[in-house]
Amino acid sequence: MALRRAVLSLMLLSGLRADTEEKEVQAMVGSNIKLRCIHPKEKSFDLNELHVYWQISVTGTPESVTYYLSGNSSVGHDNNQYKDRAKMSLDRMKQGDFSLSLYNITPQDEQKFNCLVFRNLDKILDIVVTLHVAANYSMPVVITPASTAQDEELTFTCMSTDGYPKPNVYWINKTDNSLLDEALQNSTVSLNARGLYDVVSVLKIRRIPNVNVGCCIENVLLHQNLTVSSQTAEPNGTNAGIMGNRDSTPGEGPGSPHVEKTVALPAVLIVMLVAVALVVAWKCRSRCPRWNYAGAQCSRPELELTDHV
Repeated sequence: MALRRAVLSLMLLSGLRADTEEKEVQAMVGSNIKLRCIHPKEKSFDLNELHVYWQISVTGTPESVTYYLSGNSSVGHDNNQYKDRAKMSLDRMKQGDFSLSLYNITPQDEQKFNCLVFRNLDKILDIVVTLHVAANYSMPVVITPASTAQDEELTFTCMSTDGYPKPNVYWINKTDNSLLDEALQNSTVSLNARGLYDVVSVLKIRRIPNVNVGCCIENVLLHQNLTVSSQTAEPNGTNAGIMGNRDSTPGEGPGSPHVEKTVALPAVLIVMLVAVALVVAWKCRSRCPRWNYAGAQCSRPELELTDHV
């Protein structure tokens, strides 16, 4: 291994012909990707004249991912992390394709991969491929602990897991889609055992009736926003519960027409109203001459039940 590093150092010092080319690619966690390193002109190479290296930089020190040395019949590995996941094809190398196939991408693979190809100590190819790794966050879940009318604050907790890279977290006032002040929220992002990020965000706001807020988890690399709404309704000053839906149900969301609900009248009040109506009808009938009766001449007052007492 020390000899290979010495040979590589000598090649780097002596082979200054090829300019460095840089590329960027993106891969999802768990997927496979090919990091392209292809000679732009020549299509036929003698493997006995070639030295090929794929390496990464670890704390500033180049570390081999995989390599091929002239005279060898196979590709070698020094890094156990890539021993079974990084491969080059000897047949394609003969045709000028020195690409690296990388399998089962992990967050730790977010690196700059350097492809170096030497022919008889002359550097003929130098390509740096920056690999960006991404993973979808789970759909956020918003929960609210039970509260009473005496509580001065409402607390909402938003959770999402297994994403990459670190997310941006926003809380939204769904009545006008404005962003809530970041000072009202406290977000914690942590790495889990898979090397992915979990996020928990807690929002505390002053208690008001009919609160409708949304939690948004943004993955900038994937141009992805995941938003879940949470609405509280407080008829008669009590907490009626939380609805956690991605979209407001028609007729229930903010801005929808308000539908009054009929309030049932107490039984005692109904009895009193009926008694008053009967007395009025009896008095009216007693004042009307019997010989000229042609139906009810005094209209019975209609009892109109409205939405409000």
